[in-house]
Amino acid sequence: MRTIEWKDGVVVTIDQTKLPNKLEHFEIKTCDEMADAIKSMKIRGAPLLGVAAAYGLALTAHNSKARTREELLKEIEFSAALLRKTRPTAVNLFWAINRILEKAKKTSGDVHYVTRTIVQEAQQMAKGDAEANRKIGENGAKLIEDGDTILTHCNAGSLATVEYGTALAVVRVAVEQGKRIRVFATETRPKLQGARLTAFELKHDKIPVTLITDSMVGYVMSKHLVNKAIVGADRIVKDAVINKIGTFTVAVLAHEHGIPFYVAAPKSTFDSTKVSNEVTIEERSSEEVTYCGGQKTAPDGISVLNPAFDITPLKYVKAIICESGVLSVAEFRKLSADSVKNY
Repeated sequence: MRTIEWKDGVVVTIDQTKLPNKLEHFEIKTCDEMADAIKSMKIRGAPLLGVAAAYGLALTAHNSKARTREELLKEIEFSAALLRKTRPTAVNLFWAINRILEKAKKTSGDVHYVTRTIVQEAQQMAKGDAEANRKIGENGAKLIEDGDTILTHCNAGSLATVEYGTALAVVRVAVEQGKRIRVFATETRPKLQGARLTAFELKHDKIPVTLITDSMVGYVMSKHLVNKAIVGADRIVKDAVINKIGTFTVAVLAHEHGIPFYVAAPKSTFDSTKVSNEVTIEERSSEEVTYCGGQKTAPDGISVLNPAFDITPLKYVKAIICESGVLSVAEFRKLSADSVKNY
């Protein structure tokens, strides 16, 4: 399932807030519209946010009335600042913005040539994400055995990427290889990405899935109902994995029950420049917690804490599955150290 596409100067993508009740595509024609779609979580998922941000800058270039290269670059810089304010935690968004800006600044020629280059770069990033996801699936499937039951948290499937997914890519490839796989998916309060999106994807692909509430993870593991856990990531820093709130709980429970806990993510999610306490954790609206399905579930005036992500120390991670292979924590740390040296 292709989640986002560039079609003749318009971005076409899925409105993820309408799922699972309605699979609806909508058009995004300006960078302002892209920023709104990201903030409202019509578009979400770290790898997808990166490509969406790149397409947002491509829309600015495509719609520009600039007469000089310098005027165009100023418009691109303005749009980049707008997009940076949308979601502070997922590093892919910033990686994509910086990649487009660097490409634009290094490109000489007139406005039309620079614009064409920006659009082509965004399209290449979309293609690259889809290819990376497939490789993640192929690499991760080597860890999966026939008969495994895998627990996953939030949504790290096609809907979180351009195509195919990260954690769910591992499941999909394993199934394609003929392995009999079952999945337990957490509902993922408060936005219910597991219930609305992951369960929708797996049901669509006819992969057996059991939906549980977030608070059932310990019970499920203690009853030996799952034997592996695989999640995605919004940012992997030198000492931790930053992912949807509740991931840390899953990792600690998996460790307690001797269940390997894997993280599947493209290398665009790696942030070798930071440690976890240097990352801004997004705080979202209290109404996401005090309402569910439009129904008030808490008294007026109650104090609410609603971080969108939590921090899982690398000591709980068995391995990181990326497009270049399966990395042990030691291998990831060496890769991060080498990246800093070459930065």
